[in-house]
Amino acid sequence: DLNASVQLQMLWVEPGTFSMGQSEISSAAPVHDVTLSKGFYLGKYEVTQAQYQSVMTGNTDSLSATPSTRYNGNANRPVETVSWDDIQIFLSRLNAQQSGNIPAGWSYVLPTEAEWEYACRAGTTTAYSWGATIATSNANYSSSGLSQTSDAGNYAANPWGFFDMHGNVWEWTADRYGTYSSGAQTDPTGAASGSYRVGRGGSWSYPGTSLRSASRYFDTPDIRDIGIGFRVGFKQQ
Repeated sequence: DLNASVQLQMLWVEPGTFSMGQSEISSAAPVHDVTLSKGFYLGKYEVTQAQYQSVMTGNTDSLSATPSTRYNGNANRPVETVSWDDIQIFLSRLNAQQSGNIPAGWSYVLPTEAEWEYACRAGTTTAYSWGATIATSNANYSSSGLSQTSDAGNYAANPWGFFDMHGNVWEWTADRYGTYSSGAQTDPTGAASGSYRVGRGGSWSYPGTSLRSASRYFDTPDIRDIGIGFRVGFKQQ
């Protein structure tokens, strides 16, 4: 519970191994095996405007608790126009506010790129978690006719119960952007250096190809855009 009326629902993801990437996407090649050695929690939904406001109200960092610009005032829509840097402040405040409820060694974080794709694929190997092709009934993207964000959970969940992993808003991850290697990896955390952070999942303004499980977006950590939001992870460090 973030407050008396706002909850942050999370789902447990078991550890495991999967094939990360897609050979047809230049930035997501080569496909390589990734093992996640520890389970983690991940938000069932993208962080909503109501959830963001409940954590950020009263912050002393000169950040708006209601940053969404074009679609502000829609409590159940994903928050957007938040930078990667803004989210670090959100996470610090969330961890402080929930400190009495958090086990030692655990914290709220952005998921790594590998954790995000693992949860998005949810055991599938196709381009999307529902299959090889996309239709407007699957997700909110440029062909859906909405031309804006939609309420979190407006489309069917993936096989593990996560909503809107494809479309609605891009979701920032913890990782710096870097090219993939072909070798198997365990618990990868992205490039060791670099100016860009990675977003995943596509958005309401992007074509269906950008919603593929392996598709990658990258930008500077200070960028704010009406198509970029995030999803919260919770894990043992």
